Amino acid sequence: MAVSAAAGRDAAGRQNLSFIIGASSVGTLIEWYDFYLYGVLALFFSRHFFSPSLSPSVAFIASLFVFWTGFLVRPFGAIVFGHLGDLIGRKFTFMLTLLLMGASTFVVGLLPGYEAIGALAPILLVAMRVLQGLALGGEYGGAATYIAEHAPDGRRGYYTSWIQTTATMGIVLALLVILLCRLSLGDQVFGDWGWRVPFLISGVLVVLSIYIRLKLEESPLYVRLKQQGKASANPALESFGSGKNWGLILLALFGATAPEGVVWYTGQFYALFYMTAVLKINYVAVYIMFMIALTAAAPFFIVFGALSDRIGRRGIMTLGFALAVITYWPVFTWLGTFKDNPVVLTILIFYLVILVTMVYGPIAAFLVELFPARIRYTSMSLPYHVGNGVFGGLVPAAGASVAAITGVALGGLLYPMAIAAVGVVVSLAFMREPTHQVKIWEEVGGQPLVPDQP
Repeated sequence: MAVSAAAGRDAAGRQNLSFIIGASSVGTLIEWYDFYLYGVLALFFSRHFFSPSLSPSVAFIASLFVFWTGFLVRPFGAIVFGHLGDLIGRKFTFMLTLLLMGASTFVVGLLPGYEAIGALAPILLVAMRVLQGLALGGEYGGAATYIAEHAPDGRRGYYTSWIQTTATMGIVLALLVILLCRLSLGDQVFGDWGWRVPFLISGVLVVLSIYIRLKLEESPLYVRLKQQGKASANPALESFGSGKNWGLILLALFGATAPEGVVWYTGQFYALFYMTAVLKINYVAVYIMFMIALTAAAPFFIVFGALSDRIGRRGIMTLGFALAVITYWPVFTWLGTFKDNPVVLTILIFYLVILVTMVYGPIAAFLVELFPARIRYTSMSLPYHVGNGVFGGLVPAAGASVAAITGVALGGLLYPMAIAAVGVVVSLAFMREPTHQVKIWEEVGGQPLVPDQP
């Protein structure tokens, strides 16, 4: 089918799914880039935003807990923006979250440090992390719902898996920008003020993303829902006032999103911290290994998303949880054993990220299929962001704390291994419905009218 260059439209003027996925994913990638800049640069924040009277290790742990505050408020963002998304539309809401994320990230690059304003410095830093967390709490559910509601039944895992790649590629982008800044400015200048540059760059990226997203139209399934008078008048009340829906939320949380969250952050962020802060491997080497491994593993989000359309979501995710429980300890042991061998280290990182792709690739489709369209944005966003934000986001701080208290470097793995084990038990015991066979378009009749499926 012929497609015009204008906003990815066909001859009839309809937007094709390739453009819809691309435009949605670009914005989500930039939001993840914004959100994870802090995580990668946590050590620099510990030096600039906390009292010099604190020991370096205590300041670093405090910085990681500030990192966690952004995750802690993500569920509140999920409720607020999820409610708006179900009430007034998907497109408007994730445009709003993108703007909020971009503005708060840009401001982080301008904040004065502890030397200039004392205790107000960490307070303002926490405030910006809170705004980032609120924004991301609304962004992911909106983007995932938006793509899923354009996709045909039976291929939803494949199409939504494209947006699942953006979190990992957001880390790659953050690592690349930081590495280029550090190498070009030098460690001294970067440590003094150059760390601000990646945050300021995000302002340009957000403006570009907003321009692209403005060309998107509202979700066709949501439009039909409104036209048929089936949209919820109070999505938050309907989502959280129902015992049955709470059962689905808790099932999604403990059987999918919490274990997925700890696998995600252990395989990418905690491994990064472990290699730089514990094993003391040169940051340039670590960044390069991570960029190679993450980029090489990213296509497997799509592989497992597509596979979940054929064999189901649960089995793939549960296998990923089980492998995390069984293999984390030996893999992290080998990171220390082979710390002078970049080839082996890259392979080990690649394996950790493959586990991430197994648990994360199918999860957007799983969550979309679990809840009805009228309250989908609100209902799926809450367990996703509690699981990823509260449970997953705690991994770096919890790991560093446990390791410091016990004196056992690998002790930090006990927390994610325990949560992943809970996921195995809950998913095997309670997830019986093959959600990949759910036909969400039956709620409004028919199939999406979106041409040129990629």
